[in-house]
Amino acid sequence: MNSSVSQPSPAWPVRAVAQLIAMFSAIPHSLLALLGRFSIAAVFWKSGQTKVEGFAVDLIAGTFTLGMPRLADSTLELFASEYRLPLISADLAARLAVFGEHFFPLLLLLGLATRFSALALLLMTLTIQLFVYPDAYPTHGTWAAILLWLIARGPGAVSLDRLIARHYR
Repeated sequence: MNSSVSQPSPAWPVRAVAQLIAMFSAIPHSLLALLGRFSIAAVFWKSGQTKVEGFAVDLIAGTFTLGMPRLADSTLELFASEYRLPLISADLAARLAVFGEHFFPLLLLLGLATRFSALALLLMTLTIQLFVYPDAYPTHGTWAAILLWLIARGPGAVSLDRLIARHYR
């Protein structure tokens, strides 16, 4: 019995998987870096916003309030009771955290000093993991993976770092 319908070769699933992998490999680093920069910056920025009063920016909701920022009363209490870090006062730790959670995410969004900003946030993540919330390793591991990607591979094409590098080459 001769069939006019050709049967697919057994290798077609292998070729289909190889084509999908090739498509996945074509995702540009710049897209991943931009998404990573925005996403991790949002995590830290939103955390910083919970610690201050008088300064609020939510780009997604489109709100902007500007006043002289000050630490929220709950922030000092939180650093004195729950976040107790060794070798540093609660007041200093709170102020450094608030600064870091606003300054470094802003640099990441701009793609300026990206690798160093990501390193600063990675050190903050490690501090939180080791001294504050040791059971939050799934969350902190995700943050660390994004930050390590940015440290290793850089900010991508859509960044001030790239613009500066082009200018000085």
